[in-house]
Amino acid sequence: MANAATVDDASERRRVRAALLNKVCGDEDMFALGSSVARVVQMASSDDQGTHDLAYYVLSDVALTQRILRLANTVKYRTASGTSVTTISRAIALLGFDNVKTTALAMLLVDALGSSEHVYSVRVELEASLCASLVGREMARHSFYQGAEEASIGALFKNLGPLLVASHAHERYREINALTAGARHTPVQAAQMILGCSYDALSEAVLGEWQIPDVILRAQRALPDGVLKTALNRGEWMRQVASFSLDVARLLAHGADPAGSAQAQALLARYGNALNLDARQLDELFGNVAREMSALLQSMNLEPLPRPQEDKEGESGGLPNVLLLATLGNGEEQGSHPSGKPKNARELLLAGVQDVTQLRASGQGKVNDVVRAVLETLYTALGFRFATVVLRDPRAGQFRARVSFGAAPAGQQAGFAFSTVSSRDLFHLAMENDADLMIADASSPKIRDLLPAWHKTLLPDARSFIVLPLVLGKAQLGLFYADRAVPAPEGVPPDETALIKALKGQVLAALSGS
Repeated sequence: MANAATVDDASERRRVRAALLNKVCGDEDMFALGSSVARVVQMASSDDQGTHDLAYYVLSDVALTQRILRLANTVKYRTASGTSVTTISRAIALLGFDNVKTTALAMLLVDALGSSEHVYSVRVELEASLCASLVGREMARHSFYQGAEEASIGALFKNLGPLLVASHAHERYREINALTAGARHTPVQAAQMILGCSYDALSEAVLGEWQIPDVILRAQRALPDGVLKTALNRGEWMRQVASFSLDVARLLAHGADPAGSAQAQALLARYGNALNLDARQLDELFGNVAREMSALLQSMNLEPLPRPQEDKEGESGGLPNVLLLATLGNGEEQGSHPSGKPKNARELLLAGVQDVTQLRASGQGKVNDVVRAVLETLYTALGFRFATVVLRDPRAGQFRARVSFGAAPAGQQAGFAFSTVSSRDLFHLAMENDADLMIADASSPKIRDLLPAWHKTLLPDARSFIVLPLVLGKAQLGLFYADRAVPAPEGVPPDETALIKALKGQVLAALSGS
């Protein structure tokens, strides 16, 4: 009879695990989350294209854009000059590619899971995930391993199992917590009893379904008990860091300063030798992560963690104000013209000019960084649906789009190319005369007559656009182009025109090396 009961229990656990995986991975929203996570994880930081891809990804989500900008403008990251950061390109330069990438992943989790009815439980696990990612990033800063920054992503996902169970199978989550209360069972034992697998195994299985790289999958695996030895390779080191990061996050969640506590000493005993940490360094880590966590929660406008209420959890129907974002300005609604152009375009352009000027003055901005920052400013400040920068390709004998923002950029960027041989079309005339063009209504017969066939085919619904030639002396280097699908009768007043010319001047100065 005992054997039969054991078989039945094992069968039930397999059924629970399979049902949970099916629920998590088969749900349409979770499938979308997995696709987004995989896309961000795969973005490489080794070239300009990776930076552009990340900037474009962030810009495609208004809420994510605002959050990243809020983070870049917190006290910790605010620049010495006090100038506000107003573009994602500048935020990436200031915060760092990997910081923005991990933050974007964290915010994906908040958006996808933060609306759960089980407010308190999900919030506890979300904060543990966010905090663990910050610990992982701190550890990566002091590592000699190439690509150590991935440790922050491995640490972020280390708590994915509890987070998903709290959100999608809350009764199971409560059962596991009940078993671990009073240290009667370890979390591994409790999860195995209720789910049929450990939380780590669940995290790895879900990330596998999402097609996340193996090095991050392996980082989710449990470590042996006791004192750890120094890792022999990057993968093993990431595994140690992921586990250590979550343990630190759990300790910091208690609220009291853990420096010198028995729990901190236990962490040192287990991880100190392997991760080359002493008591002073661990205390510094606690302080740095606590400050980083405060800035991150501030950027996401997450309110203080609510207290749990017995049998009433979830009645509020979601995390309060999780998506509520304070504006970077005075909080007033600025509004937009019917064309989509913001009514505060002048202020946005001015902020962009200051941002680009500071980028160049710092000496850290490459030419591509300056070009990207200007393009992003034009795109957002003037409310365009598509914006690109076109540069001369001498080998191909063409002007070709190099960087783009907006709707369907891949196809439009690939098709936005034209011969360097002079022609009587609008684009060549603009460059030959170094004339900045602001076309309010492209449906005008006289304007349409000057549009080349390739443009009419590629962007048949463009109804208003700007063309800003990049000309040095007599050398035609290319141009900025941005359009809308509706006319823009409000035009561009002189003060905005001056700021646009100032932005273009920064690009020309960068291209000339001055």
